[in-house]
Amino acid sequence: MSAGATTDRVLGALRQLLRGSDMRPGDRLDPTLLADRLSTSATPVREALHLLTGEGMVEARSSGGFNLPFLDERSLQHRYEWSGHLLALAVRYWPRRPREGDAILPSDTGVDIATRTENLFARMGRRSTNAEHGKAIVQLNARLHRVRMAEHEVIDKTEEELTDLLAGIAANDHGAIQRTIGQYHRRRRRAVANILTALYHVT
Repeated sequence: MSAGATTDRVLGALRQLLRGSDMRPGDRLDPTLLADRLSTSATPVREALHLLTGEGMVEARSSGGFNLPFLDERSLQHRYEWSGHLLALAVRYWPRRPREGDAILPSDTGVDIATRTENLFARMGRRSTNAEHGKAIVQLNARLHRVRMAEHEVIDKTEEELTDLLAGIAANDHGAIQRTIGQYHRRRRRAVANILTALYHVT
């Protein structure tokens, strides 16, 4: 197996690992321990961590180590604001009539609410005529996945939120979609303190 293929495999495995419930913001990421966990050597793990640093999922310390970015109220507020802005911008760039392959189907069955939200937002981003919107939403989704796993302890009626959003999409009602996006993110921005408490106490 080539070095590039090994790094790609480790990168994918690390993405999944960092989404897990046993990882918390601020946790130290030891390449040697991660290599043992992924049954690989430390070199491709370090390469993958540097790539994830560029995506904002990991922070590189001045000492040469790595950790998950620490989240406080201000930084989480900013992520929610950015998510709302990105989705609203993507919707403004949707074609007047959906193109072939643009269908946004109901939320995936048998999948947790965080993953269903992530998949829905990614599909909304891909419908934009500007491909950069979709790429940015996918990257931000990865940085918000653990937060969305904690939201269900704080935010009620999350299923209804997705249902409302899908209803607006099915009706091609851009105004309703934009309103739902705004309401979705305002609810979370008001609850950031409680969401962070849930996030840091997830077992």
